[in-house]
Amino acid sequence: MTKPDSHSSDHVYESISFHAMGGPCELKLYAPTRGAVQAAADAAIAEVQRIEKSYSRYRDDSIISAINNAAGKNFTAVDEETAALLDYAHAAFEQSDGLFDITSGVLRGAWDFKSGVLPSQKRVSALRQKVGWQKVEWRPPNIRLQQAGMELDFGGFGKEYAADAAARVCKEQGIEHGLVELGGDIHVIGPHPDGSPWRVGLRDPREPEKAIHIISVRQGGLASSGDYERFMVVEGRRYCHILNPTTGWPVTEALAAVSVLAPLCLIAGTGATVAMLKGEQRGQEWLAALGLPHMWVTSTGELGGSLVAAGR
Repeated sequence: MTKPDSHSSDHVYESISFHAMGGPCELKLYAPTRGAVQAAADAAIAEVQRIEKSYSRYRDDSIISAINNAAGKNFTAVDEETAALLDYAHAAFEQSDGLFDITSGVLRGAWDFKSGVLPSQKRVSALRQKVGWQKVEWRPPNIRLQQAGMELDFGGFGKEYAADAAARVCKEQGIEHGLVELGGDIHVIGPHPDGSPWRVGLRDPREPEKAIHIISVRQGGLASSGDYERFMVVEGRRYCHILNPTTGWPVTEALAAVSVLAPLCLIAGTGATVAMLKGEQRGQEWLAALGLPHMWVTSTGELGGSLVAAGR
């Protein structure tokens, strides 16, 4: 939810929409000429598509599919980019006390949020046996999933990584003012040409089409996580798509939404997700300890965090 607040006669402004990674995406760029904007946009979109092709679990020819297809059998050698992402996932797993786990995607097999029906504990428990980064043999540059049926899933940080990559490509193309938005994950390249910040609306988790708070961003990554994207209500209780890998069930006593600002969207997204997984009290403590600008919303609608306190 962004819009340009100002413009400069020295710059052409273009908003370019495209679809990638399962959702709507947008580039909002300033450049001296329309041709320069288009060249940067083309390069950025190509980079997003490259990352999607490499890491989508839905593609048979992706690196992730190659690793998953070899589960319980062989090691798979990976390139430097994939190795760096696996190292990041390992660090996130350790620093989150095992809550950020890229093997937990198999749990989606038990959860159909469109059905309105809870899975059986037996089904959840069976899938839980295939979850656990500690069960992954990661010996750079080779990786092996110990059990057949285990899977890696980069869905927890893939869009954020791609947003950062697209922003980097734009900068390499000479773009100094603009932003990248991939399905709500944002990387601000730089402020408007006159130096004014981008105004970004953060979603109200109970009325997602409205903004609950508006912040000013001049540079860096912004990501949000919440219980409002995919969920179902059963007997008055909300069950959302954010699944705790240690239980196989949706987060309980959770915050309704979290937004984090960081130098990279990748870091912002991981911070927000872990806060949701930790629950309301521990999540707020986690965010405060991170030391990054943030906002949280409780299930009762209470708003807090450093972004709110600072009035940004």
